[in-house]
Amino acid sequence: MTIDWTHFTPWTSLAGGLLIGLSAAVFILFLGRILGISGIVGGLLKPKTGDWGWRLAFVLGLLAAPWIWSAVIGPVEATIEASTPILILAGLLVGLGTRYGSGCTSGHGVCGLSRLSPRSVVATLAFMATGFLTVYVVRHLLA
Repeated sequence: MTIDWTHFTPWTSLAGGLLIGLSAAVFILFLGRILGISGIVGGLLKPKTGDWGWRLAFVLGLLAAPWIWSAVIGPVEATIEASTPILILAGLLVGLGTRYGSGCTSGHGVCGLSRLSPRSVVATLAFMATGFLTVYVVRHLLA
């Protein structure tokens, strides 16, 4: 196995992980809520009185962050090596998985594991195994 040193970014990855962890901790401390993206967005689809403002602000912050980054630091070069139909199918499968799994990677993988939730351990193992299997099938069996 070789490391692609051009794209190996341990410091920015560490900083991103620390920011996600800090955000999850602040979110639960100040709002008493789990920082699960699928649950936050799902709450916008069936809004309750007085519950949509913080959800909308959170989603708008997620959408604005790349633009702010690009304005301050500069654009990030990104390459997507999949067709539009494959991206749509992947998005639908992720959405379906978050509904069946009662949460997403942020809710189970970050917040649930930090709370030692057995359900989150099982969910995280399931989506990690599925991801590994998908990469293996796509890159080694179908390629």
